[in-house]
Amino acid sequence: MSEKISPRNRFIQTILTIDKEMTWYFDSHIHLSDPNYSSDIEFILKGMEYMKMKACCVSMDVKNSLDTLNLAKKSNHVLPFIGIHPECANDGIEKMINLIDKHHVNLNGIGEIGLDPTYTKTPEDTKSQIHVFETLLSLAEKFDKPVSIHSRKSLDDVFEIMTSYETKHALLHWFDGSKKQLQKAMDMGFFVSYGPVTIYANDKQTLLSKTDESKILVETDGPVHFSRCFEMKSAQISFIPSVIFCASKILGKTFDDMSSILEKNSISFLGI
Repeated sequence: MSEKISPRNRFIQTILTIDKEMTWYFDSHIHLSDPNYSSDIEFILKGMEYMKMKACCVSMDVKNSLDTLNLAKKSNHVLPFIGIHPECANDGIEKMINLIDKHHVNLNGIGEIGLDPTYTKTPEDTKSQIHVFETLLSLAEKFDKPVSIHSRKSLDDVFEIMTSYETKHALLHWFDGSKKQLQKAMDMGFFVSYGPVTIYANDKQTLLSKTDESKILVETDGPVHFSRCFEMKSAQISFIPSVIFCASKILGKTFDDMSSILEKNSISFLGI
């Protein structure tokens, strides 16, 4: 004779089954340790828990990297990436090397790192950016960590440098290149990510439609502000479902199918 299950316990079992089967959402690039989020961070973390969202929390410099590491202690939904943004290339590479050496076991990745001529005024600044980028790429390879790469106005230079490094766990965040550069990225095995701007920008939608499905990730790059339908609001991780919905329409898929593809891609990028 089978044991009777109470309606309450049957409900709980159903919820647990659904929870196990639900797709995880990933924001592949967000600055959650930025001061702009500090006043609401507990609310944000609780929301991530309820929505089954994980965030690759990238960093700008040594101080911000320490903030990221501390934030990751509060929630396992925060996936810590530490590094030196090209804007901060003069921050002190030795301190970052020591920080990565000390905490590499607890890191999910290295980032935000890369190149950007917007922040260079002299040839020495350019050399410093390249040195920091290459040093952190070497550490990522040493500790087998994925990297989140900033490549604004510097994609061809990034491609050239990355020929000497592993690219299968490398993300070109906020991809903004040409169709030819996108194909180059695909040929080299990069992941590329698309954010809220994709919802209203035709050029980004075209790029996404031509991206290998297995290499697409989504991001917010918060706390960046977005115009149009976002009314210049600072990006929140809760924008991610809207980006997924947009991607699903562009690629002719259901929301659930698109979510599953992105979950699989995120796990592949992170190597988890």
